[in-house]
Amino acid sequence: MKQPVILVIAVAVGLLAAFLTWQYIQTREGEIDRQLAKIKSDYRRVNVVTVAKPLPAGTVISADDLRSLKVFEQQLRHDVVLEENYRSLLNRRLLNRLDVGTPIFWSDIEGGAPGSRGLAGDIKSGMRALSINVAGAAAVSGMVRPNDRIDVIGTFSFPSRQHPGELELVTLTIIQDVTVLATGLETAKSLAGRTARAGSYNTVTLEVTPREAEMLVFAEQIKGRLSLALRNPDDVHYEPSLPRVNFDKIEAEIEALNLHRQRTILRKRE
Repeated sequence: MKQPVILVIAVAVGLLAAFLTWQYIQTREGEIDRQLAKIKSDYRRVNVVTVAKPLPAGTVISADDLRSLKVFEQQLRHDVVLEENYRSLLNRRLLNRLDVGTPIFWSDIEGGAPGSRGLAGDIKSGMRALSINVAGAAAVSGMVRPNDRIDVIGTFSFPSRQHPGELELVTLTIIQDVTVLATGLETAKSLAGRTARAGSYNTVTLEVTPREAEMLVFAEQIKGRLSLALRNPDDVHYEPSLPRVNFDKIEAEIEALNLHRQRTILRKRE
């Protein structure tokens, strides 16, 4: 009777020993995996942007000034410029002198990293960002959003051509097919998928040429009222020779305008 009991105990002890051994091995394997992962992380190599020749401070960077170098990630600061971002360096100004092979950091670049440049980083070369005052219906009831395309229409008190010495209200299209960079303080980046509240701004920032910027600033200075006409984003058509509109123009052409609308625009729906 004792022999079977001893056999059962021996088997149980053996199973327990096997389980404890397996558990120990699993624990050790986990520790080894974690250590290997740490070693791989410590010695992971990444491609960074370095300078191909000595560059003095103030240099405007070109592609010929740059080259890629693979280095250990552990040796680098967080603001190093990675190879995948090298295009963001082109035409940017260098703040510090750099020797051959030196990694470039965003702190070496005027304006810093693209994400820290704010709205300035979204403006195309040769263009300007200009804010104009609009409100309510002037901004299509506040429905204009960043990246929309619009026309800017102005209404002004001009000297009358028909009645010298008198002023008359005149409306005309100033510029067409303009990109909206921001509405109030909201840009496309700051919204990042959120829905902006309609009518929650009083200014709109537009991307314009320097000459267009001068015209818009002058239009505001002479107390003109600027309104925005929202465009379909796929509509790049330019409407040439739009006339100045005053009361006489409306009175003379209102019937012709409505007939044109009936014959062309409304028939497209059929």
